[in-house]
Formats: sequence, C-alpha cells, structure tokens
Amino acid sequence: MIHFSFLSSTRATLVERLQRRLAALMYPPGTGPEDFAQPAGEPALLAADALTWRVFANPLAMFVGGVTAVLLELAEPRVRTGVWEHTAFRTEPLARMRRTGHAALMTAYGPRSRAEAMIARINAAHARICGRTPGGQPYAASDVELLTWVHATAAHGFLQAYVRYVRPLSGPERDAYYAENAAPARLYGVLEPVCSEREFEALLQAMRPRLEPSAIVLEFLDIVRRMPLLPLPLRGVQRMLVAAAVQNLPAELRAHLGLGGRAWRLGAAGTWLLRRLARATDDLSLPTLPAVVARRRVAASAASPDAGSAAQS
Repeated sequence: MIHFSFLSSTRATLVERLQRRLAALMYPPGTGPEDFAQPAGEPALLAADALTWRVFANPLAMFVGGVTAVLLELAEPRVRTGVWEHTAFRTEPLARMRRTGHAALMTAYGPRSRAEAMIARINAAHARICGRTPGGQPYAASDVELLTWVHATAAHGFLQAYVRYVRPLSGPERDAYYAENAAPARLYGVLEPVCSEREFEALLQAMRPRLEPSAIVLEFLDIVRRMPLLPLPLRGVQRMLVAAAVQNLPAELRAHLGLGGRAWRLGAAGTWLLRRLARATDDLSLPTLPAVVARRRVAASAASPDAGSAAQS
C-alpha cells in the first residue's frame, strides 16, 4: 500500500512540474498570454467548440505531434533543405520549436485579427525562401504542393498524438478535425487542404515516393532529445516524448526512414506512463494557457453585447 501511495505522489509531482514547464514553453520571448486575451470578445479563426481547441489544449500532444510532423516534413527533400538551410533548427532548436508552436496556437486560439496578421507575416517570409536541394531539385517555401504537405502533416501529427496517447476519437470526429482546419490552411496558401482522414492517407500515399531517409532526420531527433526542453529530472520523459513522436509514424515509413530500431521504441511501460501523463495534462486549467485565456476572451462577447459587436465590426 505504501508502495502505490508513493508512486501516486511521485506521479502527481511529476505531472505538476511537467504541466508548468510545458505551459511556459508555449510563449517565446516577446509573446505572452495577453496575445490571446485582446480584443475582448473577438472570435478566433476556429469556433470555441471546434475539436482543434480540445486537441491543441494538450501540451504533450502538441509536442509529440509537432515532432512527428517535422519528421514527415524532413523526409521530403525540398522541405528538408528549406527547413535546414533557412531556419534555426540546428543552432536554436528550442527557440524555433517554441515559435512554431506559438504560431499553431495563435492560429487556433488567437483573436482573428491577430491570427490573420501573423499568417500574413509568415506568408511574406515564406515568399523569400527558395533554392535547390543538394540533388538539384528547385524548391520554394510558397510552393502550393509543399505548403499542402506541411500543413497536412502538422494537422495529422497533432491529431495522431492526441488519439494515440490522450483519448480516442471516432472516425467522424477525426474527419471533423481535418475539415475545420481547412479554412486556416487556405489562409496559409493551401489551395486544396486535406479535409478528412481518408484524404490525408491519400496524400501520404501520393507523397510516399518522394520521402527518403536522411542523416538530417537523425540529427534532428538527436537535437530534440538533447535540447533543454525539460529540467534534468524530467529528461527521461523528454526522451520518451521523442520516441512517442517516432511511434506516431506508420511502421513501414519508420523502417524506410531508418527509425525502426530499438532506440526509437517506446515500449509497453513507456507507453503506459506517457498515456497517464498525457491524460493528466488533458485537464489543464492553468490561467496562462492559451486555450484558457482564449475562452475567457471569447466569453466576453456573451457577457457584453457591445464587445461582441465591436469584434464583428
């Protein structure tokens, strides 16, 4: 009895430390909860009852799913070259991941005006990125095919992590998740967004001949395992999160990318612990979380008709 009481107490402490650390990581320098708080009453690009609000509120699913998405992106040589040569993943991986995560959260939870302005800035930056891969293939970050792949893999990664490690979702729920993310994807320049799980699987099959193993994929994983994401006592959990991201990939694709080895297996015990941590963080109510701040902002329109009218004008 003492043994199980000790385990319960230890897990509770672990969850609390993990919650607070992951919540802090959601805000890169120069950002803060106020980004999601004002203007009062202004809606987001996605409705507050959207399934995406539920999925994105879980920080473990966001981290695991984000790493899964990057693995899929780096497997495509044109995306890989653009990311590796034009971003700070190598030199400042944590800062880069924090900015990317914040952009995803702003797209889901941010006031519509702020989210649209952010997306316009990102699109302008993408318009300047182009070049050739080491194999001679031309690429441009604004290429519609590549934009479609990047946004589809991000949506898939977050959803797959939530379903695998947090809570199961039905087929119609998963399709609804993809469909509700189509409108924001179009703002990023995607002409034909993935709108269902079946459409994502079709896109994955179409892109499969282009996906290839690369030393950069392994370098990225090594960087993410070693970067100071979590304090030292939680570094074991960080390695588990990275392994979980690899496990999110289809088994055949893991093998193709050279990620089928024991080093990337989570194992039954690791899966058990990660699921319990992920489910515990699914009920976060920390007042600084973007989802919590955004709900307060949106609720202001119901509390004040004037605020709601101003948000729509």
